[in-house]
Amino acid sequence: MNSDSDLQIAGDILEVTHLLQTPREHPSTVAEFVGLARALADDRSQWEHLVRYDATSRWYHRLRTGPGYEVWLLSWVPGQGSGLHDHGRSSGVLTVLDGTLTERTERGTRALRAGAQRVFAPGYVHEVVNDALEPAVSLHVYYPGLTDMPMHTAPHCEARPAPGALTA
Repeated sequence: MNSDSDLQIAGDILEVTHLLQTPREHPSTVAEFVGLARALADDRSQWEHLVRYDATSRWYHRLRTGPGYEVWLLSWVPGQGSGLHDHGRSSGVLTVLDGTLTERTERGTRALRAGAQRVFAPGYVHEVVNDALEPAVSLHVYYPGLTDMPMHTAPHCEARPAPGALTA
C-alpha cells in the first residue's frame, strides 16, 4: 500500500534532463496558449512600445502568428467597446495588460483588471468595453486565427450582419 511516506524524490528533478519535456516552439493546447499569453504579458518589452491610442476606433496590432494561431494587441480608450460578438470557429485567450475592461455576457458583468485572463471556446458570446476613466490594453490569442467575428444583438444574442454587409 502506498502512502506519502513511501514516496521519495531522489535528487533535483531539474537535474534529470532526460525527464524534462522540451518546450514547444509553438503552443498547441489551451494551457500552452494561456502560458504564451502570460509570458507575453509579463514581458512588456515585447509589446509596450507598440501601443497606440486612437480616439475614433479601437487600435489593434497583430503581434505574432504561428501555425494556426494569432496574437493581437488592442488598446481601448474610455468608452470604446467591441459590441456583442463571438469569434466564429476560434477559441481564445483574453489577457488584460493595463487598465480595466468590463466583460458582459448573458451570465453577467465582470471587471477584468490588469493580469486577468479569460479563456473561451467557439461560440462564446460577449462584449468587452472600457468603462473606466483610463485607457486599457489587452492581448488576444486566437486558435485557429480569427477569420470571423459575428455580431449579436441583445438580449437574445441573435447574429446580425456586420455594418455594410449584403443581406438577402
